[in-house]
Amino acid sequence: MDALTALKTRRSVRVYQDKPIPKEVLEDIIDCARLAPTAMNRQPWAFVVVTEKETRQRIAAWTDFGQHIAQAAACVAVFCEDTKYFLEDGSAATQNILLAAWAHGIGSCWVAGDKKAYAEPIRQLLGLPEHYKLVSLIPLGYPADVPPKDKRPLADVLHWERYRGQTGR
Repeated sequence: MDALTALKTRRSVRVYQDKPIPKEVLEDIIDCARLAPTAMNRQPWAFVVVTEKETRQRIAAWTDFGQHIAQAAACVAVFCEDTKYFLEDGSAATQNILLAAWAHGIGSCWVAGDKKAYAEPIRQLLGLPEHYKLVSLIPLGYPADVPPKDKRPLADVLHWERYRGQTGR
């Protein structure tokens, strides 16, 4: 799948097939994450891939909108060292994970991590040092269902030279 197709067709998937993801595919997805842009090339990230069902269930139970993590084949926890731009850097890496997964035919869904009450327990559960902050949780699995496209039209969000007001919502 080319980059533009991945960008234009990716969806948040929350229902997965009961099918494992090969280790080589998971490694390639994380390889794409580590190549994301980062402020001053700091590369402050650490990626923890959780395939163990019991751990995924614990993580899912702690989240407010991530119960589907329990049924995923894997969950990637994106952490960054507590630097000035950790959230931007971790978000860029998260987006690369979402797109790389989709290019491999794997569904995903961005589950928030930063500022969440469960961020610290998950950091401790996964054994990261205190100077790392959870940016996101990304369940991964082969889609059992792909939701329809529900995006605002380009005309509602594109403005040339200056903001002209909303025409949609």
